[in-house]
Amino acid sequence: MKRVDDLDDKNLQKKLRNDFLADGFIFFPGFLNALEISEVTERLNAFKKSQIEHMPRSDVYYEDINDKTSLKQLQRLFKYDSFFADMMDSSRFEKLASILLDDGVVGKNIQYFNKPPKIGQPTPAHQDGYYFMLEPNEAVTMWMALEPVDEENGCVRYIKGSHLTGMREHGKTGTLGFSQGIVDYGGKETDENEVFYPTQAGDLLVHHSMTIHRADGNSSENRTRQAMGFIYYANKAKEDYEAQKAYQKKLAEDLTKENKV
Repeated sequence: MKRVDDLDDKNLQKKLRNDFLADGFIFFPGFLNALEISEVTERLNAFKKSQIEHMPRSDVYYEDINDKTSLKQLQRLFKYDSFFADMMDSSRFEKLASILLDDGVVGKNIQYFNKPPKIGQPTPAHQDGYYFMLEPNEAVTMWMALEPVDEENGCVRYIKGSHLTGMREHGKTGTLGFSQGIVDYGGKETDENEVFYPTQAGDLLVHHSMTIHRADGNSSENRTRQAMGFIYYANKAKEDYEAQKAYQKKLAEDLTKENKV
């Protein structure tokens, strides 16, 4: 995923950064081309066949733990395959993160997402920064479609400018992979302010760690909703390791008790 491309254009860099500062997210259509997406999909399919059984339960989520066809998320792909480590580090994705955050960045995660047809659950409204526990809370999450995604199979929705209004109160959701959500979200806020972008394979959405977002469930009869996620922290952002450790410990205990992992 290393190439000389339009991200070297100073005018494009300025536009991307300005849009990101104003809205809290950007939409970058065709971030990867068809050939690149084909390679990523092939590597993912091979990975799922050969690696999942060797991964810890904490890195593999299913909509139904008793149904292995209901795969929902794979975490920390970079730990298990150098192909995905290279996608995350010293890559086009890392370069874009650095442009948007106007800082050096550290890659923290690369993930696989899916919402299986009919049973893929909605993602509750939340701010990623609640999970990240950073000071200052300067980070980006990238979401790249691996196939067409729209309102039927679970598009991502944003509240424009919400990264500027502070951290909202979050509470337990019961949704695997997204355990905390905004407790008072909905109503007029949803109807008047949400924006979304139908996406094709290779299209990229990037949002600030404080941007409020959610995603629909997959109500389609036979369409999956496969995507990849990347998380980068700005160099200036400092982690509260003790708080993170305590949260992860409690989360693991809850998920094990509820037989979700």
